[in-house]
Formats: sequence, C-alpha cells, structure tokens
Amino acid sequence: MTSDAAPHTPQTFAKWLKEQLRLRGYPDRGGQRKLAADSGVSSATVSRIFRADGLPDLRTLNALAEVLHVPYGEIVVRAGVLSQDDLDAAARPITPSTITPEQAAAELGITSPEGIASFTRMVDGLRAVEQQERRASG
Repeated sequence: MTSDAAPHTPQTFAKWLKEQLRLRGYPDRGGQRKLAADSGVSSATVSRIFRADGLPDLRTLNALAEVLHVPYGEIVVRAGVLSQDDLDAAARPITPSTITPEQAAAELGITSPEGIASFTRMVDGLRAVEQQERRASG
C-alpha cells in the first residue's frame, strides 16, 4: 500500500500507472493498447487516464487493479479517489454505541408508557439470561 503523504492527482496517477506498466513488461509502444485489451477497458478511457484527463471510475480502477495485480485499495488511493485516511477509515469496523431500552423502544416505534415498560422488562430479562449463560460458560 502507498505510504507517501503527497496528494494524488490525475497527473501523479498517470505517472504511477506508466511505471506499473514498465515494471510488468508492457512495451513502450503499444503498451496502452495492450493494457486496454488485457483489462477490458476501452482504449479511449486508457488514453484519457494517461493524459491525466480526470479521474477514472471505480469499475475502471478495479479492472486495472486486477490486470496489474495491484491491491484495489492502493489503486483507488493512487488515483486520488480516496485518501489513505479515508481507505483506512472504511476498513475499520463500526462499533455501535450502546442505547438504552427506552431508546430502542422509541426507534422501534413503541411509544405508550405501558409498551415502553413492557419492552424494558423484556430487555432486562434477556440481559439477565445472557449474564447467566456467560457465567456458566466462563
């Protein structure tokens, strides 16, 4: 994965992609056409990428990553679609915040005082069962 902090632009992506082709033995002449054929990306799109004419779409980047055997995350960062921080954040699991039984009841549309009280009793009972099971297995 890339670790440099410089922002990635269409120009830096085109330069990086040219280097990737060179490293993988693509010819100087006809290499773009071969990349297009190998990846299934149109020659016009490959040409735009090498001219640094805007950002390629995600399907194009995925096809290029596959044919070049580059991690998808790296190519998306190199293309400037996501920053490394954005990619790292997307890979972190979301830890849900704990809510009270009353908040859960409200989210479920339970609004009457009796319904909320009943729901809260049920949740408390389930929590007690969970604690007992944890003690028994631990």
